[in-house]
Amino acid sequence: MGERLAVDPNKNSVLYLGAPSGNGLWRSTDSGVTWSKVTAFPNPGSYVQDPSDTSGYLSDNQGVVWVTFDERTGTSGGATKTIYVGVADKDNTVYRSTDAGATWSRVAGQPTGYLSHKGVLDSKNGCLYLTTSDKGGPYDGEKGQVWRYTTATGEWKNISPMADADTYFGYSGLTVDRARPGTLMVTGYSSWWPDTQIFRSTDSGATWTRAWDFTSYPDRSFRYTQDVSSVPWLTFGTNPSPPEVTPKLGWMTEALEIDPFDSNRMMYGTGATVYGTENLSNWDTGGKITITPMVKGLEETAVNDLVSPPAGAPLLSALGDIGGFRHTDPDAVPAKMYASPTFTTTTSLDYAETNPNTVVRVGNNDSAPRIAFSTDNGANWWQGSEPSGVTGGGTVAAAADGSGFVWAPEGTSAVYHTTGFGTSWSASSGIPAGAVVESDRKNPRKFYGFKAGTFYVSTDGGATFTARASSGLPADGPVRFKALPGAEGDVWLAGGSASGAYGLWHSTDSGATFTKLSGVQQADTIGFGKAAPGASYQALYTSAKIGGVRGVFRSTDAGASWTRINDDAHQWGWTGAAITGDPRVYGRVYVSTNGRGILRGDIS
Repeated sequence: MGERLAVDPNKNSVLYLGAPSGNGLWRSTDSGVTWSKVTAFPNPGSYVQDPSDTSGYLSDNQGVVWVTFDERTGTSGGATKTIYVGVADKDNTVYRSTDAGATWSRVAGQPTGYLSHKGVLDSKNGCLYLTTSDKGGPYDGEKGQVWRYTTATGEWKNISPMADADTYFGYSGLTVDRARPGTLMVTGYSSWWPDTQIFRSTDSGATWTRAWDFTSYPDRSFRYTQDVSSVPWLTFGTNPSPPEVTPKLGWMTEALEIDPFDSNRMMYGTGATVYGTENLSNWDTGGKITITPMVKGLEETAVNDLVSPPAGAPLLSALGDIGGFRHTDPDAVPAKMYASPTFTTTTSLDYAETNPNTVVRVGNNDSAPRIAFSTDNGANWWQGSEPSGVTGGGTVAAAADGSGFVWAPEGTSAVYHTTGFGTSWSASSGIPAGAVVESDRKNPRKFYGFKAGTFYVSTDGGATFTARASSGLPADGPVRFKALPGAEGDVWLAGGSASGAYGLWHSTDSGATFTKLSGVQQADTIGFGKAAPGASYQALYTSAKIGGVRGVFRSTDAGASWTRINDDAHQWGWTGAAITGDPRVYGRVYVSTNGRGILRGDIS
């Protein structure tokens, strides 16, 4: 729901923010430098999706959710007098101030029984529009309505595009055409099947047209054409039967906006990308609008793992929600996601160091498959068998020559090993379930594991593991480690937590002993790339705190010294999940983010 953050159109130094978790309404009068709570605002919200959820994700009060200004009630340089604020409360959803936020009151006559996901005021004709749903979204919602409030008369009117009895979704996306009074659009954000729906009105909601309509079921007519050639994976590799199509118009379409300076331009958010059109006026003249992705190569994806093999595709990725990709050209959007099988989220992947055509990946699905193998460098895949009890992907490792694999899936009571391509699995002994597993990059019989401060090694293909006596390793916090390609027993380990051991450790004896790098205060990940010219040791890359500075670093002398390769303007939030250099290009590094996709860096 939202937009929670709004800038006063008459005085841009004034901002309002609707907070979740019962924290109320906040205001800044100095362009966001400082904030104070609007203590006069009466309602911090009451809607909680699932009070029994112990994680806090579904049991949080969704709070104050949108702010909109009536810009007619102010002059340039002065604060706008009339402000409307929406609250996640099915009985008290809209409040108004007419004195620039000093006092507030519930707007009389407002609809009840639904949550107002959006509130937008068309200042040209004085109408406030609401899109509502019975749920908080973005996934759910079975019923909803659209309402118009005429500010001059105080009249509320239900202007829903569909009758209540026919609605199987909630409304959320909402925009008005700032250049054409009375023109507005809304989305049925939770219409998952056969597709999302977008509605348009040019008469303030008296009548509506739709992005698509059923003709003779299952056939549909469309007011749009959709071209995803710039981001071809958006077809998701599917070939559905009518009435479904690929690519989909969208899902979770909570965000929708007509460009206030160009009535032909509209964009909307989906669960996969941002779509838009540049010829929106065709909607009203009998033509078709053209919908294309409005972003290329910048996707809102979380990265779980990255590998850069010495041959084949330069990069293979493990991503949340969209599985991952074989990146054959770092400058191009991949054609398709991993398929046959497809995972909702890929949690880990690995390749055989001396046979990089052999690749394995594991991931999360509601049911099997959760493991897949490839013998052509990830271009094509087939489903592997899995032990009983698996609920999630966990981590996986491939033997250096591809002769076997070790898998630590979620939900099971053991780590497992196999020879060949996983037609059957046997429990490994000597290592606890849920350990992080990796392979030695030279000895195909050697695998490693780590959990809760203890490092483990197997010399028989993962059948048995032995705990090493090495001490001082992190007992809590996430840990990631990798073995250096081409050198048996050379292992680097990063991780820990601020409350205990935290940093970067190096072993040259397969984990029998580890040495902590004294200059690295914190480290979250480690990766290798092509050695620098004249250097004998591969380049190291890490997301770490070194010399008191947080950043992404490279070392060309086996960790003796480090160079920061990002700067304060390029931080990207969390970059600790995965990092890898490119074994073929010195200085090239691939960095994971948690919501900004994969970043590639090259020495300039």
